Amino acid sequence: MRSGLRLLALATGLWLAAPAVAGFQSEEALAASVAAGLRQAVTRATPPRLVFDNAEEGRAWLLDMSGRLARRVPDSWMRERLLTVIHYEASRAGLDPALVLGLIEVESGFRKYAISPVGARGLMQVMPFWVGAIGAPDHNLFDVTTNLRYGCVILRHYLARENGNLYRALGRYNGSLGPTGYPEAVLGAMRRWQ
Repeated sequence: MRSGLRLLALATGLWLAAPAVAGFQSEEALAASVAAGLRQAVTRATPPRLVFDNAEEGRAWLLDMSGRLARRVPDSWMRERLLTVIHYEASRAGLDPALVLGLIEVESGFRKYAISPVGARGLMQVMPFWVGAIGAPDHNLFDVTTNLRYGCVILRHYLARENGNLYRALGRYNGSLGPTGYPEAVLGAMRRWQ
């Protein structure tokens, strides 16, 4: 019994400590107006909520996604909260929630405390330099809402920078602009969430 518990604890620890996928996203010089817009987008605090035309549609989406995510996030309350924040922040940034779910699946495997070998943090593997560039010193990238807000705002920024080219925006997000492996992995995961 004890050896089984030790083995379970070891396996859980290894899974939680597994490195995330983030590539090397380099800090870029932002024009003052761009930095100000991004700063405003990450600091505006509004309680997350589902954004649907009607409540029934929102409940159906939440029930469907919750069932799909149950294996990765077993606690139903945490799963519902996470999905609500994902839907809100994706919608707020003008992104498809399925895209954000796919990106999280590839980047962190839905591990809130994931850290990549290059230091990217949290669910969406946000590089810490973004806090200094567009955020506030007290912004914690392991906080679910903060991480999702930053990640969605940054991905939207890269989409604008790449004139809507999702492949290039995803490559830029991951720090692997050019090769298509990462964008294809995210888009494949996105299709599973649609």
